[in-house]
Amino acid sequence: MSDPILDLTDLRRIEAVVVGASAGGVEALMSVFGALPAGFGLPIVTVLHMPEERRSQLAEVFGRRLALPVKEADDKESIVPGTLYFAAPGYHLSIELDRSFSFSCEERVHYSRPSIDYLFESAADTYGSHLMGILLTGANQDGAQGLAQIKRQGGLTVVQDPRDARVSTMPEAALTLHQPDYLLSLQGIGRLLVELERIAC
Repeated sequence: MSDPILDLTDLRRIEAVVVGASAGGVEALMSVFGALPAGFGLPIVTVLHMPEERRSQLAEVFGRRLALPVKEADDKESIVPGTLYFAAPGYHLSIELDRSFSFSCEERVHYSRPSIDYLFESAADTYGSHLMGILLTGANQDGAQGLAQIKRQGGLTVVQDPRDARVSTMPEAALTLHQPDYLLSLQGIGRLLVELERIAC
């Protein structure tokens, strides 16, 4: 399976990236983010479904292996370019119009809190056409509606090719709702982000 040639004309407008993953997501995210160079200039905000009952160590695990700063998002924190943020367990994470984070304890979405849809839809409202949304491997349909909302707001959408995903349910759910701008392998998504950094910053 080879990825299509990247059309880079729309990438210059991107100011932020949101990413969602579930089952198989740790390995997938490590593959995608491992390609990013030190000094990557855009903020990346990620929801990875994890058990709520224990503290997340995602920021520590990824921070030890990646070239860019990694942290768990804090309530009311302003988003800083060049930082990779992970949603904290037990709270929905949204992005406010002033580009700060907000936590919520509203009901679970697709049995998940944090929900990918919740992040994606709020980010679409805030960044509009300046947002890129990426949906990776997972075992439920969380993120499909949110990714479609990013598309409706003029943002760019990226879906991991279901044939490349450890669990294809989440990418397939997204594909039933809309045709993404990019349907790529993990390697292709990593390359896209590197190219995005090169021309957008």
